[in-house]
Amino acid sequence: MEDGRAPAVAELAVPRDDDEEEAAPLISGGRGTAAATSQTRDLHLLSSAFLFVFLAYHAAQNLQSTVNTDENLGSVSLGLLYTSFTAFSVVGSPVVRRMGSKRALVLGTSGYLLFIAANLVPSWFTMVPASLYLGFTASIIWVGQGTYLTSAALSHARDNNLPEGQTLGNFNGEFWGMFASTQVIGNLISLALLRDGKDGGSVTGKNLLFVVFLGCMIIGIVLMCLLSKRDEKGNNAPTHSSFGAMMKYIVAPLKDRRMILIIPLIAYSGLQQAFVWAVFTKNIVTPVLGISGVGGAMAIYGAADVVCSLVAGRLTSGLHSATSIVSVGAILQAVVLFCPMGGLLGAAVPLFIGALWGVGDGVLNTQLSALLGLLFEDVKEAAFAQLKVWQSGAIAVIFFLSPNITLQAMLILMAIALIISFGSFLLLTLVVEKPSTIRS
Repeated sequence: MEDGRAPAVAELAVPRDDDEEEAAPLISGGRGTAAATSQTRDLHLLSSAFLFVFLAYHAAQNLQSTVNTDENLGSVSLGLLYTSFTAFSVVGSPVVRRMGSKRALVLGTSGYLLFIAANLVPSWFTMVPASLYLGFTASIIWVGQGTYLTSAALSHARDNNLPEGQTLGNFNGEFWGMFASTQVIGNLISLALLRDGKDGGSVTGKNLLFVVFLGCMIIGIVLMCLLSKRDEKGNNAPTHSSFGAMMKYIVAPLKDRRMILIIPLIAYSGLQQAFVWAVFTKNIVTPVLGISGVGGAMAIYGAADVVCSLVAGRLTSGLHSATSIVSVGAILQAVVLFCPMGGLLGAAVPLFIGALWGVGDGVLNTQLSALLGLLFEDVKEAAFAQLKVWQSGAIAVIFFLSPNITLQAMLILMAIALIISFGSFLLLTLVVEKPSTIRS
């Protein structure tokens, strides 16, 4: 199987019904052009909406462990958020199927708006409820995002006779490139508005920062409302009439050995994201650059993430290309984990570490989304729900562990997780290459 060729994608993609394969030639040239325009328009709108919502949320999240420090309020709130996210991810799939992906995306933004508002008056009575509710809405928005983007990409490929793997890679590359830029823009806003207090006093400019973030959230919600309704008609899986049927659909991907083998990499993707938010900012950046320097370091991280997402998306054509791309990201993150931290924390080192880590994050985001879209096209809502179950569960682990273990212990934990997840992913490539295991 050679990368970049249509037969390679055909081997990965789940077979479609004959009537679906014959539908594309029936579309006239003008109608096909209009459909392609609609699909790319929705891609741009979706990417822009997430840009505004998550430039605010990511910058706020990066500051939690350094701004809301009373009794570790920030870290505990994020731990509860991702625990809630994990628990509700199992119902995210049926909620999206019943509401439709567009409505789910709009509803999902409400939790992020409330979380930002709670940071204006941070306390256990505001942050905890906001975090729990955000966990619920996040499970909806991310299943909706994966479903919507995959549907748009596959429709674009079929309408224009393009390889599905390459089209999914391009769509995911643009989306995740825009998404990664949230770390650049949001953290530059933080860098501009936050100032360290004199003589070690509390940071200033925080309330103004969160008011600006609220405005960004509102723009993102408006853009989300402009999306076209893009739920595929004639979907194979009907709306579930009972709890048992719903659960059977949700756990269906777990019966596939390909999902079992990709879950460790999904979990690691969550661990490495939380490592940046909870450990990197607090234990590596703040001691060297101060709280106000967190924004600058995370902007470097985000810039590397943007470039890598765009490049990795363009290079994706199938499992072979994904294997090579993931290998590069794993090696770069391994350099960070195995490099001794003691004595190396000069002013430039946190910025260099952030850049390397951002490359790894860009790799994982683009490749996991593209591969799930290819391997589990017939149960994509359930597949993306599994993505968020394992990812958010791993994130919660880091937020609860980080206040209680040393930096060295955390680095060892991350290194072990990286080795296990990458080994499992390499095994997945062998399993998919066997024709008998393409579909369980």
